[in-house]
Amino acid sequence: MSAPTKQNRRSFLRKSSAAGGVFLFDIVPARALGLQGQTPPSDTINFGHIGIGGRGRGFLRPESNQGKQVPASTNLGGDGTRMLRPARSMALCDVDAGRLDQAASLVGGRPKLYKDFRRLLEDKDVDAVYIASPDHWHALQTIMACQAGKDVYVEKPACNTIEEGRAMVTATERYGRVVQVGSQGRSQPAAWQANNYIKAGRLGAVRKVMCWHYASPEGDWTPDAAPPSGLDYEMWVGPARSLPYNVKHTHGAFRWLMDFGGGQIRDRGAHVMSIANWIMNCDHTGPVSIKATGEPPHDGMYNSAVTMEVAYEFKNPDWTLVWAQPGVPSSTLDARYGAVYWGDHGNVSVTLGDGAGTGTDQKARDFAAQCDCGKAFRSPGHSENFEDCIRTREKPIMHIEAAHRVASLCVIGNIGFQLQRPLAWDAVNERFRDDDEANRLLSRPGRAGWHL
Repeated sequence: MSAPTKQNRRSFLRKSSAAGGVFLFDIVPARALGLQGQTPPSDTINFGHIGIGGRGRGFLRPESNQGKQVPASTNLGGDGTRMLRPARSMALCDVDAGRLDQAASLVGGRPKLYKDFRRLLEDKDVDAVYIASPDHWHALQTIMACQAGKDVYVEKPACNTIEEGRAMVTATERYGRVVQVGSQGRSQPAAWQANNYIKAGRLGAVRKVMCWHYASPEGDWTPDAAPPSGLDYEMWVGPARSLPYNVKHTHGAFRWLMDFGGGQIRDRGAHVMSIANWIMNCDHTGPVSIKATGEPPHDGMYNSAVTMEVAYEFKNPDWTLVWAQPGVPSSTLDARYGAVYWGDHGNVSVTLGDGAGTGTDQKARDFAAQCDCGKAFRSPGHSENFEDCIRTREKPIMHIEAAHRVASLCVIGNIGFQLQRPLAWDAVNERFRDDDEANRLLSRPGRAGWHL
């Protein structure tokens, strides 16, 4: 897909907002600037939360924690605690009434409750939002939040299509918003230690990065049913293709359906390959070719790849990224997934990269304790970095362009697997070279009023 033209940047959001009933906001709210006697974000940030299931609950700021020391989200030394920055969870939204009620109890006080995220975005008291809805909602909700003048932390993967990702970048730039994407491995100490080690030249030139991960599930057949009374399933599906309600289509399990998720490569791949792109300085570019192989489900109700290997070739510098499920685990670290970075002078491993933590080899940890030679940015924590950037207006460590480039690896990897043939990729124009069939898969129509 070619980069949006100036006219596209002025028009594409208007089309989506008109369909979804959301107005555009071309100015920063007065509260964000501390005008009209209102408190600016540099003092206290008012957060709204869209999607408050398992991951979304982790972002809630309970009223009882205000001003307290809490366990540190990253182990950067000291006493293992951090002081929460001044912020509060003042508005909550979920299409599941049970989850909404549970979150309200966790926050305490009297948070505003919404079932429709558009109503939350209209709330002028909300400065920024945490979006932890299912994958197929990330793009539209982020774009609409930018339109409404909100800064955004959106869970990974950033998007389901190349078109969505580029639209997110354009919206972020047009409305001057801070957008952090939740591939939090970059903000964990071991990723910084490995990055520092590699950028200091300890491996020489890195020629290959080998990722490994276990296979995706196939899913035992489970009958469709009526949605639970407290779930607005029509809103849950939103822009995706409508499927009958099934307990294995929704909370958590949506990841294994291509309409809603995209398998392990889009789930954990958005963590493991995020660290790879960061270390290899590929936050604004992509590969020149891909080749994907593997096995689809033989039975069961899911349709993402069960086993899969994707080789991405990069140029200037020349190196290869391989996503393999399953692959060959690190010989030095015991973990279910991660990557080994192979250079001219040896290798170093980086494991996990998500909420389970991140690990790296002792040699990288020891080197980092002695020398910050790689000059890699050291994040105070992923949410902490986001909240700092709300105040400073700097780009966060996992800014939207970087996240779009990582999501692009996942998207084109799945397309290569679907077509089962090598593909040439133009990372500048974000299109496959001389392959109309593959290019038709870079976007998808939205359902009903939900589309770009």
